[in-house]
Amino acid sequence: MRQWKVRTPSSPLTRLPGKWFMSNPDAVIRLYRPVDREDVLRIGADTAFFGAPIEKYMEDRRIFCDIFYSYYTDVEPGYCWIAEVEGRVAGFLAGCPDSKAKAGLYLRSILPGSLGSLIRGKYQSGPLTRDYLHRLVGAGFRNEAPHVDFKIYPAHLHINVDAGFRGHGFGRRLMNAYLGQLRGGQITGVHLNTTSLNEAACRLYESVGFRLLDARPTRMWEGIVEGHVENRCYGLQLRNGQTSN
Repeated sequence: MRQWKVRTPSSPLTRLPGKWFMSNPDAVIRLYRPVDREDVLRIGADTAFFGAPIEKYMEDRRIFCDIFYSYYTDVEPGYCWIAEVEGRVAGFLAGCPDSKAKAGLYLRSILPGSLGSLIRGKYQSGPLTRDYLHRLVGAGFRNEAPHVDFKIYPAHLHINVDAGFRGHGFGRRLMNAYLGQLRGGQITGVHLNTTSLNEAACRLYESVGFRLLDARPTRMWEGIVEGHVENRCYGLQLRNGQTSN
């Protein structure tokens, strides 16, 4: 993976197969450290398919991690927050204060570099990956991505909690830490993208003040999930330390 300039901002565990669970866990919410990178990428891939592992639609999770999450660990780590339980990364929030700048770097370098690596055989690929890329291109031609105004909502975020640690309020605490950081940096607004299938996440976003900005039906997941699916964009304006809908 090529290197980019890093930007910086002004109860006992029970082991079950493949998962960690706690009856009443408590988490330390802190900023990302380089040692967290492997765990962040793992959780990002483990939750990429509507909260389940990405292997449902991609053979090699490395390409997903390189395309979608390496920016936050390698370029913008100062806006990545960690929920840590008993020394273990239980979840994370990956943020960015300037979505326009990130989109430019993504199109100029990250996406071409990753696709070039795919063509050169760095990643394992097969029918799942080819089908996913075909679906992704189709969704782009159909204009299924919700609209957001970067001037009003310049920042964005992704939030993921490991399956064994959900339901304990870690997502809300990560969100509050990040929103406080954005307010401290005089960022005017923040947005996020999700789907109508992520019902619990949508309720969380609305409960902390986000409002639905745009929603568009998508055929991206036809034949993979049942029922109607919407791509959704939520936004929150930040003014003088207050929230505004």
